Amino acid sequence: MTATPDAKPRGTRLPRLARRRQLLNAAQEVFVENGYHAAAMDEIADRAGVSKPVLYQHFPGKLELYLALLDLHVDDMVSRVRDALASTHENKLRVQATFRAFFDFVSSQGEAFRLVFESDLRNVAPVRQRVERSLRECAEMVSQVIQEDTGCSSEEAHLLGVGLVGMAEVSARYWITQHGSIPKDAAEQLMARLAWRGISGFPRTA
Repeated sequence: MTATPDAKPRGTRLPRLARRRQLLNAAQEVFVENGYHAAAMDEIADRAGVSKPVLYQHFPGKLELYLALLDLHVDDMVSRVRDALASTHENKLRVQATFRAFFDFVSSQGEAFRLVFESDLRNVAPVRQRVERSLRECAEMVSQVIQEDTGCSSEEAHLLGVGLVGMAEVSARYWITQHGSIPKDAAEQLMARLAWRGISGFPRTA
């Protein structure tokens, strides 16, 4: 197979963690460009500038490579939401920060969000479980704040958390498809205002 124009020169010996990071970066480029099913391990190896045996030393197969990449990005998304919720004790600002976290995620370099939300492997159990787990963890963090600050039951708070996270995810994904027709700051503020108008109607317990 002919190397792609972006292929890296071979022969450079890297520490194991650095090589793994290089392989994951190359894999992300190929998966985002081609989708899982059309991506080839040959192309990933060429893009990274390594031989296929080197690629297989780190990842025994294409699915394992994809899952390793997916783990990085779903963990990143959850971490962004956790940091957003911890960034302030003012709930209006928490809502704004949470929406910003999702908009930041979908607009981050490398279009990693496509691996999480638009994968052609979404119905494969290990992939679906990881994506569902990440959204569930985000919703649980949001619902915990809601329950602590309102008189909602845990079930009600969880439903509200799922709704807010779903709104943030879907609106951010839609926004990115519009190629900046609304500036990012304006888009995330618009959606945060909509969410705050709803959630602020629940009286605080303290």
